[in-house]
Amino acid sequence: MENGAVYRSTTEAHPGPSRGARSGLVSYFTLRRLKRTRLILKLLQLVLSLLAFICEEVVSQCTLCGGLYFFEFVSCSAFLLSLLMLIVYCTPVYDKVDPAKVESSDFYITVGTGLVFLVASIFFSLTHDSTTAELAAIVFGFLASFVFLSDFFIMVYEKRKEPRPRKPEATVNEPLNA
Repeated sequence: MENGAVYRSTTEAHPGPSRGARSGLVSYFTLRRLKRTRLILKLLQLVLSLLAFICEEVVSQCTLCGGLYFFEFVSCSAFLLSLLMLIVYCTPVYDKVDPAKVESSDFYITVGTGLVFLVASIFFSLTHDSTTAELAAIVFGFLASFVFLSDFFIMVYEKRKEPRPRKPEATVNEPLNA
């Protein structure tokens, strides 16, 4: 049997135009769906929640561990949720899902994560043992919660600026002063 007959149906003789400078996985990513301010905030959310999680993971012992464990859960969840939203905005997944649902999900994820992160940071700041890693985690936690909440307020502001569709006025066949 000749090798050409085996590989002919699955091998491209002449690769298409998808080969080139933006080929492979890079061609699937775009940063154009988010405005510059929102993109910077999303990247800050990702980095700050990751730094808070890493600093918290460095802590080797604690006396009141409830705040540490809660902060660990929240910082890890915040990192994963912000990574998920960034992936949705920057990949073709955004085109496959209703954009209104993506915006709505982002809205509720951002406000929920920001508020819970703020509560976790406050709780952890009240129960920490004053080690350097704990203080760094608390600072990154507060910064991340403020970035999440500022992103939420920007979304609220942008939503308020959008023109709302007006309800059509009811037509009445009778005169108004009858």
